[in-house]
Amino acid sequence: MEEHFVWVTTRRIRPGTLEDFEKAWRPAIRPQGMHRALAYWSEDGQEITGVSFWDSKEACESWRASEPEAQRRAAMAPYIVEERDGFYRGRELVIPGGSPG
Repeated sequence: MEEHFVWVTTRRIRPGTLEDFEKAWRPAIRPQGMHRALAYWSEDGQEITGVSFWDSKEACESWRASEPEAQRRAAMAPYIVEERDGFYRGRELVIPGGSPG
């Protein structure tokens, strides 16, 4: 079974800033070692959870210590009220019966 390396960040942002935050959230370059990134937001548009999939924890940490990431975080800062993040390892759950979706 394939193992995934995932960085999850949840941010609460200032009301009415989702569109501007999303522009700042997108990195200017594709981070090396990142396979995919997803974003999910609450109905009120004030909480965003980002999920990114990586080759390894080291690849993620290298990106997080990079200058492009520092610039991206500085661009997001005016919109953020609160932030939590964590790095996880895991795999897809196999759920018996039926097909997904």
